[in-house]
Amino acid sequence: MTITRIKPGPRMSQTVVHGDTVYTAGQVADDSSLDVGGQTTQVLAKIDSLLAEAGSEKAKILKVTIWLADISQFSEMNSVYDAWVDQGNPPVRACVQSTLATPALLVEIMIEAAK
Repeated sequence: MTITRIKPGPRMSQTVVHGDTVYTAGQVADDSSLDVGGQTTQVLAKIDSLLAEAGSEKAKILKVTIWLADISQFSEMNSVYDAWVDQGNPPVRACVQSTLATPALLVEIMIEAAK
């Protein structure tokens, strides 16, 4: 089975496709000055782009892992996520509070999807 690496860097690839499964690296907002809703919007747009580049789409997402810097922002993040997720094909999901790479980052999201 082939492995395709999309946007590889020295430390990691942004996406890896193995067979018919797509894996993204944890995605964070480019503009960390935004609130959690704005950061979530940016992250989900990046995921949409990575899925498209890998030949997939959000209706084929199998698993979502979300890290929030502050779990009290769960509702704000969910208001953006719920408007984005394919309601007819909801994936499994976990959301936890975690210290992220820098204090300005409020949310990080990683997905696995079918191709």
